[in-house]
Amino acid sequence: MREVLDDVAAWAAAGRASAAATVVRTWSSAPRQPGAAMAVSDTGEAVGSVSGGCVEGAVYELGREVIDSGTAVLQRYGVSDDDAFTVGLTCGGTIELFVEKVDTASFPEIVQLAADVRDHVPVALATVIEGRAELGARLIVWNDRASGTLGSARLDEAVIDDVRGFLAQGRSGVLHIGADGQRREDELTIFIESFAPPPRMYVFGATDFAGAVVRIGRYLGYRVTVCDARPVFATAKRFPEADEIVVDWPHRWLPTVPVDERTALCVLTHDPKFDIPLLEVALKTEAGYIGVMGSRRTHDDRTARLREIGITEEQLERLHSPIGLDLGARTPEETAVSIAAEIVSLRWGGTGRPLRLLQTPIHVGE
Repeated sequence: MREVLDDVAAWAAAGRASAAATVVRTWSSAPRQPGAAMAVSDTGEAVGSVSGGCVEGAVYELGREVIDSGTAVLQRYGVSDDDAFTVGLTCGGTIELFVEKVDTASFPEIVQLAADVRDHVPVALATVIEGRAELGARLIVWNDRASGTLGSARLDEAVIDDVRGFLAQGRSGVLHIGADGQRREDELTIFIESFAPPPRMYVFGATDFAGAVVRIGRYLGYRVTVCDARPVFATAKRFPEADEIVVDWPHRWLPTVPVDERTALCVLTHDPKFDIPLLEVALKTEAGYIGVMGSRRTHDDRTARLREIGITEEQLERLHSPIGLDLGARTPEETAVSIAAEIVSLRWGGTGRPLRLLQTPIHVGE
């Protein structure tokens, strides 16, 4: 619901109602992932998207019905036998949507939820979408508290632990659980949507290539920081799209900031006096991506130096060096695309090969 949350909250704060349709499950080549959302206001305004255009018309009408009835609906859309453009997905995928009415009476925490998401406060929403419980019952979970109920204290207690696990990973998806929180039962289906803060991208080296990486990192949804020890180069004027500019030695600064499995480290300095101390620190973090710019000769020299200071072969395997996929990139912008492509490929398990040469499903896990 993240993409429509501000609109839905604003309508609610103004005393109006809306219907929020959220993708909760997908199969095959579905165009949007769980959490994608569309909202329809009580005056007919629509925001967001759940399928890239395939089923939005049908969802719009369903949303109007849900506003009038106040009854939540779990609706599945797939390939239509008669007319795929009417209510089906022409891409061949299937999506399941949970459509619910939202106003301050049905969702009193909606305004606070939207404010916390804007402020990058980690929070998650657990909603009953199927089973032996009130459809639409919800629990809002922060790291230190929770609000609402799914039906019972025992159920809430069991789900809160799982929700915090989803939130820590920035993951959304369904949870099957017993009506009283039993782990091995599946009487209830609960959709958990994590509103984790944006993942972090740390770009080391205030170069022209760094400027392009900053722009594409922001486009991919990262909170991007540029770090360089040279104040003449690390300036807001040179990197206006960066969320933060840090003037410090990279190896000294990195241990002072959060790094988790969603974090991308892009080392673009290709200077041993910066690279080696930084990589010694970086390879001991949980960063999900560590990419390092430089030629193959530079890479060989770099890995030799790292071995000399005790970096293991297993740790060296984490290095993406030379950085990026082989796209034949030349300019900073093209190089940034190749780096972004490698990050996306690593995140979703892609091969980096042309889709036309593959016979496997387009999306991993189909």
